Order: sequence, then C-alpha cells, then structure tokens
Amino acid sequence: MAEIAAAPPVLTHRRVLKIALPIVISNATVPILGVVDTGVVGQLGAAAPIGAVGLGAIIISAVYWVFGFLRMGTAGMTAQALGARDPGEVAALLSRALMVAAAGGLGLILIQVPLFAGAFRIAPASDEVEAMARGYMAIRVWSAPAAIAIYGVTGWLIAQERTRAVLVLQVWMNGLNMALDAAFVLGFGWGVGGVAFATFLAEWTGLAVGLWFCRDALRSPAMRAWDRVFDRARLVRMAAVNGDILIRSVLLQAIFVSFLFLAAKFGDVTLAANQVLLQFLYVTAYAMDGFAFAAESLVGQALGARAVMALRRSAAMTSLWGFGVGAVLALAFAVFGGRIIDLMTTAEPVRAAARTYLPWMVAAPVVGSAAWMLDGIFIGATRTADMRNMMVLSAAIYAVAVAALVPQFGNHGLWAAMTIGLAVRGLTLALRYPALEAGAALPMSGARHGA
Repeated sequence: MAEIAAAPPVLTHRRVLKIALPIVISNATVPILGVVDTGVVGQLGAAAPIGAVGLGAIIISAVYWVFGFLRMGTAGMTAQALGARDPGEVAALLSRALMVAAAGGLGLILIQVPLFAGAFRIAPASDEVEAMARGYMAIRVWSAPAAIAIYGVTGWLIAQERTRAVLVLQVWMNGLNMALDAAFVLGFGWGVGGVAFATFLAEWTGLAVGLWFCRDALRSPAMRAWDRVFDRARLVRMAAVNGDILIRSVLLQAIFVSFLFLAAKFGDVTLAANQVLLQFLYVTAYAMDGFAFAAESLVGQALGARAVMALRRSAAMTSLWGFGVGAVLALAFAVFGGRIIDLMTTAEPVRAAARTYLPWMVAAPVVGSAAWMLDGIFIGATRTADMRNMMVLSAAIYAVAVAALVPQFGNHGLWAAMTIGLAVRGLTLALRYPALEAGAALPMSGARHGA
C-alpha cells in the first residue's frame, strides 16, 4: 500500500535546466559516433565497407527503434510511481523493463536470419556490400538485449531526474565505441567486423554502467517481489501504454519514410537537398528532447502526487523553455542556415536547392515546438491513448495535404504537408490537454492510461 503522497519539490527554472541540459549534451554525442564509424571504415580505401556499415547500422537501428516505447513508457509510469511515493512500484517497473528487454533481445537473436533476409529484400545492395553488412549485423544482434534494456534503464533514470547519469552512460558508450573503432579497425585490421564488435562491447558495458546507477533498486527486495512485478492490472497497463506509444511511433516513422520516398520522385538534387534539410529537423528534435524529457519527469511526478497545480506549472515551465529553444533555433537557421548548408555539402546544385527550401526549416522549430513539448507532457501523464489517436489524425491530415499540395507545388508542397502534420499534432494534443488535467484530479487506477 503506497503511503499518501506529499507535495512534490518546488519547481524552479534551475530544476528544469538541471534535468534538460544533460540530455541536450548527451544527444550531441550521437551524430559524432556516426561520423567516427564512417571515418574509420573510410580509411580502408574502398566504398563497400562504408556502405556495409551504413546499411547494417540503419537496419539494426530500425529494428531496435521498435522498442523505443520502453523508454517512454517506463519514464511516464516510473515518474508517477515516484510522485505517489511508491518505491516498491518504482523498483518493480525496472524489473518489468529489464524483462521486456531480455525477451525482446533474445527474440531478435532467434529470428535474425529471416529478419535480416527480409530487410535486404526491402533494401537490396551489391553482393559485396550485403555480405559485409550481414557479417556486421550478425555481431551486432548479440547485444540486442543490452541495447533494448538501455531504453528501459534510461527512461527509469529520467523519471527520477537523474539525467546526469544518462549523460555519463551515453558518453561512456559513445566514447568507448569510438576508441574501440580505431583500435579494432585501424590497429587490428578487423574491418567492418571490428566496427560491429566495438558497438557490441559498448552496448553491453553501457548496460553495466546503467545498472550500476540503478544499484540501490537492484538490491531492493521490491525488485524481486514477484506478486507485484507480475500483477495483472499493472502488466495490462504497461502493455496498453507501450502499445499506444508503439502505434504512435510507427505512424510518425511512416511520415518520415513517405517524405523521403516522395522526395525521390523530384530527382537526385531535390532528394539530396531534403536530406540535408532534415538534419536541421533532427538537430531541433535533439535540442527539444531535453525539455520534453524534463516534462516527462516533472508532469509524471505531479500526476502521481495528484497535484494538479504542480502538473500545470510543470507543463507550463518546461514548455516555456521548449518554445524558447525553438525560437532561438529558428533565428539561428534564418541567419546561419546557408552557411550550415555549405558545410554539409559541396555540390552547388544541392546547395542552391537546399537554400530554396530553407524557409521551411526556419518555420519548423516554431511550428513543431508544441508537438515536441506536448509529447513529453502526455508521456509523463501516460495519456498514451490520446497520443495514439492524435497521431492517427495528424497522419491522415498529412496524407490529405500531400495529395492536395504536392501535385500543385512540388517539393514546396511536400514540405508544407510535413509542416501541417507537425502543427496538427501540436494543436490536437493541446485540445486534449484540459482532459489530461481533469484526469489528474481523479483517483489513480492501475489500468488507466488514457482517455
């Protein structure tokens, strides 16, 4: 029986920044690893190894991405348990997350042959590249349980505002990976397999570092209170929350994939320009993640404590920072966007095309701020049914916009459809926010997760 919740700690801008900034710094290390992976195999003097690492990494990352729901769902539910002063449930949630990761990772190892065969049917490559990519993935897949578990551990730490630990975990993994890349490929001459083995070791040791940060919970008897861990109502709630997030994420990914496929019809130059500009969008998402994650933690804790005013203040304060970051990025893209494009490509036709569509990237951080921040707010509140439903609506409106605008305006129409989709996501979630606050005042139900 959880004790009656006390009021959450006072919310200040300092507290928001303490949560958000380590995530922003952590995210900045992610693209650096990709650059090092590519640069190291690029020293082998052939194109095939670069293509193999790129293709293999994309396929593995896409497979692991399916389990991204574990981070978001764990963060929201753990934050609520923390706010409700229920340490037993906080520990039990870590147990459940690790079990899901173990089952999912072992499942991927067992089905790796048909899984990778299907992937190469979708994304065929030359015989040489495919053979190297298969070897790369055959090594990487053995760290699947660790890679998926890190999602759960990260969400669990974020819920408790322990984002410095997340930063250390990320820096450890990426730093070790880069060092081992150089040693295995350039020092030992292991080629593509060396890159894969470096990541394999980085992921397993990364999990060890993450579990070390969770050591107090691991020593707690609540981690092994199986009646609670396998409580049917809590398992049903976890499955519902994670299922909703998975559907929402698949639809979001479908929008980005369709965007690239449609851009390909406009020719290589336009496709390359769009790919360059998408990096602006990714940078925006990485920067906003810190404040969205802060919203997950603070909103979840306030909801768990049934403190409606604290929830409102958490949503408002984190969103204020999020919108501020969006405005700064929009200004930076307007002033320096052309120079950034020139750094990313030396092809003059691609530079010219990217500049033509750059205004859409100036608009994106402002238009998309609401969607990114409300995602964090709704994850913290585990209002995942709303997230799923609004994503379905947004995806449908995006599809209508594509059909209406692309034939008339070409690539400008495609970017307009993407921007409309972002705006609709933010608007529809904003319309559901009053219901979120109203639900926060109700008694907590073990199975309630949305509507």
